Amino acid sequence: MHVGITPINSAAYLDPGFLRSFAQQLEELGYESVWTFEHVIVPHDYESRYPYHPSGKLGLPTNAGFTDPFIALTYVAGATQRLRLGTGVNIVTQANALYFAKQASSLDHLSGGRLELGIGVGWLEEEFDAIGVPFGRRGARADEYIDAMTAAWSGEDVNYHGEFVDWSGFSMLPTPAQRPRMPLLIGGTTPPAIRRLVARGDGWYVIHKDLDDFKRLMDAMRAECDRQGRDPAELALTAYWNYHREGLDSLEVYRYHGVQRLLVNTAALRMGRPEDAIAQFAIEALPACNES
Repeated sequence: MHVGITPINSAAYLDPGFLRSFAQQLEELGYESVWTFEHVIVPHDYESRYPYHPSGKLGLPTNAGFTDPFIALTYVAGATQRLRLGTGVNIVTQANALYFAKQASSLDHLSGGRLELGIGVGWLEEEFDAIGVPFGRRGARADEYIDAMTAAWSGEDVNYHGEFVDWSGFSMLPTPAQRPRMPLLIGGTTPPAIRRLVARGDGWYVIHKDLDDFKRLMDAMRAECDRQGRDPAELALTAYWNYHREGLDSLEVYRYHGVQRLLVNTAALRMGRPEDAIAQFAIEALPACNES
């Protein structure tokens, strides 16, 4: 299994010099990828419930700084040669679909085909309000955006007419280096997200509460594959790994379920500074992850 580090667009990584040297260190140590998260802003007060923490709140202060994912990953791409560049996840429903398609295609082109494009529909209604984008029907909008952007990434003349997108009379170049598109990872664990994954995704960006929850989600994904007639093996799985709590024994669970990539948050490693944590983790855990 590959191992990636997340997120690299906040906290210490706001310093350009540190981000550059950290990314280069990751590459030298044998890590496979770096990942970002996305918010434009986080309101100081919000009633929306964050679905991945019991408190219903993000695990960072509302006045925390974070850089734009595409820009952070473009910066990392210029400083590295092999690291894959993942968005975990970009909120496609908050963006103009044509700009989003262009930015993703440009990043994949310039990086030599290293983008792993994770997308989600979003949960923070107050952020949608600040941007001026409707929060309602965002799931249907995401589905249509995926189809329309895939058409644009083809490099052929685009002729797509839907409820939210009306495109014709142009072609978008350059195309992604990866053909026909970058690997599209679907974020979210709700039934609609799993349906979207099976219908339109190349992989799943999974955030789970614990190993029992992870097993339940894998069962739900396989059941949906059965309903839609898709082979689960076609879906690449990227899962959070709480190494501090789960330990190396949990690798067998992830292997059994076909996980291809585990993501580690350096803060969750509890090994001090990020640069020290990844060096120690490379000794303690990377060899076990790389075992066949």
